[in-house]
Amino acid sequence: MVRAYTRKDYIRKIPASKIVQYDMGNLSGEFPLKISLAVKEPANLSHNALEAARIAANKYIAGKAGRLGYHLKIRVYPHHIIRENPMATGAGADRVQSGMRGAFGKAVSSVAIVDAGQRIITIKTNKKNFKDAKDALRRAAMKFPVPCRILIDEGAELVR
Repeated sequence: MVRAYTRKDYIRKIPASKIVQYDMGNLSGEFPLKISLAVKEPANLSHNALEAARIAANKYIAGKAGRLGYHLKIRVYPHHIIRENPMATGAGADRVQSGMRGAFGKAVSSVAIVDAGQRIITIKTNKKNFKDAKDALRRAAMKFPVPCRILIDEGAELVR
């Protein structure tokens, strides 16, 4: 596992995270079912991918269960800063470029470092919205560059 690079005092311009909110739906509701999306392999999930998954899952479950029929939570935060050392191209680039000398790079993005089996998104809902919540998590999994699986954390006896 790679240690997260979070030393923001060395980097001047860090791009802001695109994730708008981490909790959606009915935040104070009591729901008997709790299902989660977990990754199967260790990975880096970009803030763009997390936001795309959040939008896809939230739009689907809100349309099916209504605004008060679920609680969706993003459980990871993109702390790790990704840097890039862009190479110059075109005529005369070889005289301008210094190659890898002093190649600290510019901050281009931030990612969440996740372990195998770690839960990314959790939805709490009722028994009647179980299939819709499962489908919402399946749609969110398509946004990630790693295989995912859906786990039932609480209330497994209700859906059997």
